[in-house]
Amino acid sequence: MVSVDGNLIRLLESNIAKVILGKPNVIRLAVVALLGEGHLLIEDAPGVGKTALAKAIAQSLNCVFTRLQCTPDMLPSDIIGSSVFLPNKGEFEFRKGPLFTNVLLADEINRTTPRTQSALLEAMNEHQVSIDGQTYGLEHPFFVLATQNPFEFEGTYPLPENQLDRFMLRIDVGYPERSVEREVLKQHREGEPVDHLQPVLSSDQLKSLQASVRQVRVDESLNDYILELVHGTRRHDELVLGVSTRGALTFYRAAQSRAAVEGRDYVIPDDIKHLAVPVLAHRVVCRGLIRENQRERATGIIRQIVDATPVPT
Repeated sequence: MVSVDGNLIRLLESNIAKVILGKPNVIRLAVVALLGEGHLLIEDAPGVGKTALAKAIAQSLNCVFTRLQCTPDMLPSDIIGSSVFLPNKGEFEFRKGPLFTNVLLADEINRTTPRTQSALLEAMNEHQVSIDGQTYGLEHPFFVLATQNPFEFEGTYPLPENQLDRFMLRIDVGYPERSVEREVLKQHREGEPVDHLQPVLSSDQLKSLQASVRQVRVDESLNDYILELVHGTRRHDELVLGVSTRGALTFYRAAQSRAAVEGRDYVIPDDIKHLAVPVLAHRVVCRGLIRENQRERATGIIRQIVDATPVPT
């Protein structure tokens, strides 16, 4: 069994907390996605700190960081890259796009079209991209941080189900408490604090932590518990689409990661219960044509399934 370096994890969390005030649970979930080799979707109203959280994570890692401001006129080639003809050589040369990085911040991802959103699918799932019959591998680690405004906001395109399934966790930031918001005002007197964050984790240290997370022990009874929750989404009368097998595997990886972040080398039922909503709610589709309250309905249904499923002892 490989031990997880808890000191490095605390250092990372405390560095992010320097600029993301009063949100320890949000920071912890973000670190769970990072160490679990997943991707993170941050969904909330404009101006509550989604981009600041994403930038704080990226700034804390001594890796290659690229930010994409997604717009309706963005094309897939703007993300992946394109082949350029070189007249002097008489051949095409592939020019890599911003996707070839370690940490990719796709800001307001649902402001770009579904065609452009789908350009990320292969990269997020297989850490490679294919273009003009050629396959290009991506650097490791590769972590996508995407932010989006709630889809009922004007000028947004809802992410398709297969795109959502590629994100390990979907979280929200929420409004800060008044006392915390007062500190935010003070902190921003002289500019953006996130721009002054220093890296605390190297690429090699991050890869080592991710490898250690994969060694966290999951008892057979907890495997069955995960599967029972997943199958509960497929049987529920109010859902037309349950959690996929990819979702079940992602749930497993997330539980390992949370255990490591909590300082354990083994998973307990609370890890699974705590992660059920952020891992599963965006992977299900509720019955009915009205989409405005899909997220709230899905969250409530997942909580019902968790409450109704016996916990292993």
